[in-house]
Amino acid sequence: MDSVRGQLLIAGPGLQDPNFWRTVVLVVEHTDTGALGLVLNRPSESRVGEAVPELSALTDPEDEVLVGGPVSQSAVIVLADFEDPEAAALIAFDSVGVMAGGTPTDSVGAGVRRARVFAGHSGWGPGQLDGELERGDWILEPARYGDAFAADPAELWSAVLERKGGSYALLARMPLDPSLN
Repeated sequence: MDSVRGQLLIAGPGLQDPNFWRTVVLVVEHTDTGALGLVLNRPSESRVGEAVPELSALTDPEDEVLVGGPVSQSAVIVLADFEDPEAAALIAFDSVGVMAGGTPTDSVGAGVRRARVFAGHSGWGPGQLDGELERGDWILEPARYGDAFAADPAELWSAVLERKGGSYALLARMPLDPSLN
């Protein structure tokens, strides 16, 4: 299967894994050895200024830390819009990618136009994401800048499905528990 780096994985209605129910995942890397992504729409209760004050120069200290996925939730990943994409550890699309670990705290904001802080990430082993895509667990959509830095991350799943239109827009309006409809 071709790489889906730079695409959004939108959780389909059949995806049963509670870690990914109604999520939107930005695929940062997808190769034969596996895939890495960040859940863009799972805000946590933590604020950047409290949880990782050394990253407050990148964002508003009151910004929420997002839960990037179930893998290594004690690790911090920064998704950023880079002035020079060569400065990123990995580029997902355009100038949006992840910061390299170990960036000195005194230069952490240099060359970054905008950033979002994540606890953990989403990961797939070789062929695992390909299998999930073939099963129809995920709906694909090209990522946009506004998706990565959405003002209201919790509403992103519905917003992206609405943007796709047609039956996807109907899915976006589906109640949390369809049996109550």
